[in-house]
Amino acid sequence: MSIRVGMGTGLGANLSASDYWRWVDFCEETGVDSIWHSDQLLGQNVEPMAMLAALAARTNRMKFGTNALVVPFRDPLVVAKQFATIEWLSEGRLFPVVGVGIGNDPYWEATGTSPKGRGGLSNEWIVLVRQLLDQEEVSFEGEHFTYHGPGVHPRPMRKIPLWIGGNSKAAVERTAAIGDGWLGSLVEAEKAGTARRGIEEALTRTGRNIDSDHYGMSLLLRVGSPDDPGVERTKANLRQRLSPNGDGSAIDRIFAVGTPEDVTATLRHHVEAGMSKFVILPLANDIDDLMEQTRCLVDQVMPQVEDRS
Repeated sequence: MSIRVGMGTGLGANLSASDYWRWVDFCEETGVDSIWHSDQLLGQNVEPMAMLAALAARTNRMKFGTNALVVPFRDPLVVAKQFATIEWLSEGRLFPVVGVGIGNDPYWEATGTSPKGRGGLSNEWIVLVRQLLDQEEVSFEGEHFTYHGPGVHPRPMRKIPLWIGGNSKAAVERTAAIGDGWLGSLVEAEKAGTARRGIEEALTRTGRNIDSDHYGMSLLLRVGSPDDPGVERTKANLRQRLSPNGDGSAIDRIFAVGTPEDVTATLRHHVEAGMSKFVILPLANDIDDLMEQTRCLVDQVMPQVEDRS
C-alpha cells in the first residue's frame, strides 16, 4: 500500500502571495506529495480552481487537488473543462476531491438557494462530469442537469480520479456508487476505519472496485505543545461547530499534535485503520511558523510514515 503525505496551507498563517510561493517551492523541493485547497466561496480562502492552475505552472513534481470542491455551487460543464485544462497543464497531476457542502454554508442564503436535495444534485453532477471527461459525445438527462453534446477537450490522457469527501453515511454510499476514492476529514482513526469498512461493504452491492490505497484523511497538525494557544483555540472552535450540545471529547483525537513521535503515532494509527493518503493542515501563526511546521513534518514524520513503493 502506497502511503503518502500531502499538505494544505497553514490555518491562521495569513499568507501573502510571496509567502505562499515560498512555502510551495519548499514543499516541491523536499518531497511533500501534494498540495490541497478547500472550497469556501464566501470564506477567506483563495479560490481553489485558480490555485490548481497556478500550481500546475509553478510545480513539476507534486500532485494537487481540491479538499473538497463543493459541487452544488459549481457548473458541471465549466468544471469539467477546468479539470481537463489543469490536467493538461500539469501532465497528469490533478486529483480532485468533491463534496456536497454543509447545510449552514452562508452561500445558500446569499444566493437565495437551498441546501435541500444537494445530495441528489451532487450525484448527478459527478456522473455528468465523469462523462464529459471520458466520452466524445454525451447524452445526459437528469432531474437537475440535462446535456446533449460533445465531451470536453483537451481530452485527458488518463481517467481523472474523482474522490468523494465527507464523513456521512451518504458520503460512504456515494463513494461506493460513483467515486474513485474517499477522503475523510477530521475524525479519529476508529471512525475512519469504520467508514472504509462501510464503503467496502457497499461496494459488494454496487459491484464496483476502488483501489485499496484510495482511502485518506485530513488531519490538523501542530508539532509542539498540546497546550499551544492556537491548538486550544482551534479545539474550542471545533467543539462549538461540531458538537455544541455534546462533551466534544472526540475533538482531541482528530489532532496530530505533540512531539514528532506523537504525530507519527497518530498517523500510523490511521494507517492501521486503512488510511494511506493524508492531507495535513498545519496550525501556524505566520509564514516562518508554517515553514518550521512543514520542515518538522518532512524531516521527522514523513520518513517514519510514508511507503512510496
